[in-house]
Amino acid sequence: MGKVYIVGAGPGDPDLLTVKASRVVQQADVVVYDRLVSPEILRLIRPGAERVYAGKHEGEQHEAQGRILELLIEYGRRSKRVVRLKGGDPMVFGRGAEEWAFLAAHGIETEIVPGISSAVAVPPLAGIPLTFRGVAASFAVATGHCREGERTDWRRYAAVDTLVILMGVKNRAHIAAQLIAAGRKPDTKAAFIENGSTPRERVVATELCQVAAGEVEVQAPAVFVVGEVVNIRRQLAPGRP
Repeated sequence: MGKVYIVGAGPGDPDLLTVKASRVVQQADVVVYDRLVSPEILRLIRPGAERVYAGKHEGEQHEAQGRILELLIEYGRRSKRVVRLKGGDPMVFGRGAEEWAFLAAHGIETEIVPGISSAVAVPPLAGIPLTFRGVAASFAVATGHCREGERTDWRRYAAVDTLVILMGVKNRAHIAAQLIAAGRKPDTKAAFIENGSTPRERVVATELCQVAAGEVEVQAPAVFVVGEVVNIRRQLAPGRP
């Protein structure tokens, strides 16, 4: 019986991979990795180790997750060191806890190696702090993608100073409209940070009303930030596009 490490790969920049994560990846016999893990991090996998791509695409998440769970059991039973490599932090909307619970139920030893979540790393790297004295004293992180049949009650987040939404690109207009309906001011500042922490990073600064009207073009993956801290970017990152 082997051991499975559920490892966070961070937001994209390979320099933000933790020392422990780097060591575990280099020692692995098998690496089961997600779509958002950067090529630079994948190059750390030692020659001879087995690589298994487990990326999910729109419309097949449920079926893909079932296959991933079976793969983890299969490799966990026959390999000494198995790494489940996930973007960001696996416990922040990464289904890492579900995989952990599944492995535990099947008697597979599991260890968690946290990663730097894009929710807390990507906005400040783009010049948008999550908190700032006199502007924002609180923040919350929410997912913009729910299981089929479920809906997020955005009223719970309307009063938070800074709201960070992961996986919210597809439903951005709906999310923005719901926040406005729940009491958020239409002219509240908002930003999308595409491919954060990588050379492909692109920041789109806007207002909540424009997002709700469908006027903001953005591509996934992107972190969606709502709050007046977006304005701080002018001070911290002047001249950046």
